[in-house]
Amino acid sequence: MPLPHFSLLTEDDLFLFNEGSHFRLYRKLGAHPVEVEGKPGTYFAVWAPDAERVSVIGDFNGWDGRKNKLSSKGSSGIWEGFFPGVERGTMYKYQVRSRYHGYRMDKLDPYGFYFEVPPRTASIVWDLEYAWNDREWMQARPGADLHRQPMSVYEMHIGSWRRVPDEGNRSLSYRELAGILPDYIQRLGFTHVEFLPVMEHPFFGSWGYQTTGYFAPTSRYGTPQDFKHLIDVLHQNGIGVILDWVPSHFPSDEHALGNFDGTHLYEHSDPQQGFHPDWKSFIFNYGRREVRSFLLSSALFWLDEYHADGIRVDAVASMLYLDYSRKAGEWRPNPYGGNENLEAISWLRLFNEDIYREHAGVQTIAEESTAWPMVSKPTYLGGLGFGFKWDMGWMHDMLEYITKEPIHRRFHHNRLTFRMLYAFSENFMLPLSHDEVVHGKASLLAKMPGDDWQKFANLRLLYGYMFAMSGKKLLFMGGEFGQWKEWNHDESLEWNLLEYDPHLGLQRWMRDLNAMYAREPALHSSDCDPAGFEWIDCTDAESSVVSWIRKPRDGGDLVLAACNFTPVPRMPYRVGVPRGGLWREILNSDSKVYGGSGLGNAGGFEAEKKPCHGRPFSLMLTLPPLGICVFKHEENQS
Repeated sequence: MPLPHFSLLTEDDLFLFNEGSHFRLYRKLGAHPVEVEGKPGTYFAVWAPDAERVSVIGDFNGWDGRKNKLSSKGSSGIWEGFFPGVERGTMYKYQVRSRYHGYRMDKLDPYGFYFEVPPRTASIVWDLEYAWNDREWMQARPGADLHRQPMSVYEMHIGSWRRVPDEGNRSLSYRELAGILPDYIQRLGFTHVEFLPVMEHPFFGSWGYQTTGYFAPTSRYGTPQDFKHLIDVLHQNGIGVILDWVPSHFPSDEHALGNFDGTHLYEHSDPQQGFHPDWKSFIFNYGRREVRSFLLSSALFWLDEYHADGIRVDAVASMLYLDYSRKAGEWRPNPYGGNENLEAISWLRLFNEDIYREHAGVQTIAEESTAWPMVSKPTYLGGLGFGFKWDMGWMHDMLEYITKEPIHRRFHHNRLTFRMLYAFSENFMLPLSHDEVVHGKASLLAKMPGDDWQKFANLRLLYGYMFAMSGKKLLFMGGEFGQWKEWNHDESLEWNLLEYDPHLGLQRWMRDLNAMYAREPALHSSDCDPAGFEWIDCTDAESSVVSWIRKPRDGGDLVLAACNFTPVPRMPYRVGVPRGGLWREILNSDSKVYGGSGLGNAGGFEAEKKPCHGRPFSLMLTLPPLGICVFKHEENQS
């Protein structure tokens, strides 16, 4: 008896797919449990234009490619078929036989929603049904403007945040995380959590950056519904979710996307554009229309189906430049003779335009490590269209400065101040990410100079400087309590350190920094506005002291920050201020509750009518050793 004919694909779908403008292919391609003519089964569809035969193999047919063959859908390059009796939970692959070179390989489903736990590689027929409980969050999100609101991101790797040593050192599941992570993030005051890539990946040690399943959360920690539950609970607790996403390259594993139909289907056929020499991985062909549809569909999938609030795009610089990590003669110029990857640039602009059009209130964030202009400016102005860009320059300068012995810092004072020459050229996020605490770089605490007391003081000072500066914030897990060891993806964070006062004090400091940042409009409403920042004095290199004013966007209380980057107390230290009245000390990193020595400013001072630093009033401050003091001028006291 012939199988019932069924197709999810319309002529419009095929046209848009081949045109490169189909943004929700996951609803059409892949494996979809359906009922046809009263017969429950699964509809399969896969793109393999140079295949001679495509079959679905799995448990249900003994993995025999002769039994369940798909039919070619005209000139679209898509193969499809409906097979009754293939149920949710069935493991499967596509057996692809190419018309070239006798190539035959069993491949994963590029649009699969769920996979076997690695190192096994079969796709699993699954649905995405889930009853969400985050309506309040989702209804409020379109009205959010994170450029003017506090945005403090806790970056984390799910598999190593907390493990269960009594059960073979296993990672927590999505649902176990849902029981404890929201409360932890909420107590520390972070507004968002950013997960290192959760998309399925065969090698755990890649941290997810070698993605094979662009439509599937890794099954290491549970089902797709389990991951939705985690995001749902985070939203119910007022915490946004950013997903790290990797459209810059993909692994060359035989079972995955590479040489999918015996040809360079997803990757560029020119090895000078299609193979990454550093990561030994394939690079997407951004000029191929169907690949553009694939990647855009993946990005929107995580926003549509998983309610993600943002997409952080990894390694944008590697996409922008044809000569990225290549020597002379190893790259081919664009048609105009330049090193810009015009196809990738076009795709990135399309990516940002579509996301912001389809999902109000979400953000895209670029990890872009060069001086490429206008990364976070709108496409109609000639920009790439991202919402934010990581400020890698600040990160490198700040870590180079803070890791020097204090006696030498006066010779490197420009590392502190250079950022403000470009700080508002983009919408910046200040990142202290996972990349800074691996591969022999040491943890943030271990990087700090001096004895243990000085290390903690330096780290509190670094965080205070970061939170009082303009720009959104990002900190990798473990940094909030001062992990001693550098991050190891095979181990849990050193939670036992919170039994010791210095680590507990550092965690309190992070909590209070987040609270101050969220509470004071001067510290977040003008993060991306040059009118919101004003140096008081950035020239005192000899004392290694800097001071500045932060101003709220729409008027209100000013905030003053002063940093002493030496272990010598500066007292008294005169600082000019623009207004008279009370300047109240609202945070001091040297407070004993954080592990400091207790030097402070007795709650604050009335400004003297004595000009200093070109301002009509001034304060005589005590700047504690390796410390930052933050003061608030209250309007009703002026």
